[in-house]
Amino acid sequence: MLNETVFGSDELPVADRFDGWLERISRTHAPVHLSSPCADDYRFRQRVLELGEVRVWPATFDPAAFRRTPALIRRSDPEIYHVSLLLAGSATVSWGKRQAHYRPYDLHCNDSSLPHDVHTHGEMVTTVGLEIPKALVPLPETRSTFIGGPMDGRDGIGALLAQFLTRLAADTSVYRPGDGPRLGRALTALVVALFAHQADADHALSPENRRRNLRTQIRAFIRQNLHDPELTPRSIAAAHHISPSHLHRLFQDGDATVAAEIRRQRLEGARRDLTDPARHRTPVHAIAARWGYHRATDFSRAYRAAYGIAPKEHRRRAVAGRPGTALTPSPDAPATRPGA
Repeated sequence: MLNETVFGSDELPVADRFDGWLERISRTHAPVHLSSPCADDYRFRQRVLELGEVRVWPATFDPAAFRRTPALIRRSDPEIYHVSLLLAGSATVSWGKRQAHYRPYDLHCNDSSLPHDVHTHGEMVTTVGLEIPKALVPLPETRSTFIGGPMDGRDGIGALLAQFLTRLAADTSVYRPGDGPRLGRALTALVVALFAHQADADHALSPENRRRNLRTQIRAFIRQNLHDPELTPRSIAAAHHISPSHLHRLFQDGDATVAAEIRRQRLEGARRDLTDPARHRTPVHAIAARWGYHRATDFSRAYRAAYGIAPKEHRRRAVAGRPGTALTPSPDAPATRPGA
């Protein structure tokens, strides 16, 4: 039989169960901050299989939010990739401003060196976690292809890995202790194959198609985060695991820079709200904040530079039905960062 350890909330007093789960996660994965609506009487069961340098831990637990912060990373980083197969429940994982949603038989990967948040949902969540030292995965240049979105555990190499994990979790009695390291090496090979497959799928596209796809993703990301005053070219680049210079090169053939695109979308959104009769009672400063301008003076200055009219005057004209409300932004309007 494999080297296996079992931990469960039934072994602990009710008051100690939530802290017990936090301790188990910190030991078997990496130190995290933990919160849950079920913290007063938390239920969990975790089995830990030691497979040489690799660790597999099937677990069932109440929904919770796991947060790995920069401070925790500086304090302790085991330098591992965490691969998780979701079997029951659902999850939302975010890396900064990027977010992905997971359903049963999706696989996801986190890097212990990157900040991330995992929110699990459902009456009880069931997963099979897999911890692999990054030194065993010789694909550092392709990290962005397998961190940041679900990988399918129902088809192809993802299905092979999912079947391996579920069969292993279902019955360990047929293995001998000496099989542990061999199983660990086999799992590592499958994970490397899956990561390489993800990278090949990306590289199979022509360079121009890859650039076009990335630009589309970034534009969608901008639209979803216009309310955030900290949305800048630097934060966008970090969210997509590219350098600011790479980001600017992606948009250098377009009609506008990234900063100008952010400004244009914000001001167009604000203009629509200001001239919308349904929002005529919404204060101008509230509309400004909705579109990422948390200082009224910054908003007024940017709006006047773009449209040649103050926001309040534009709204007054729109309410009165006077001409001059269908304005377009000036292409020469200076860049203005909210909060600057």
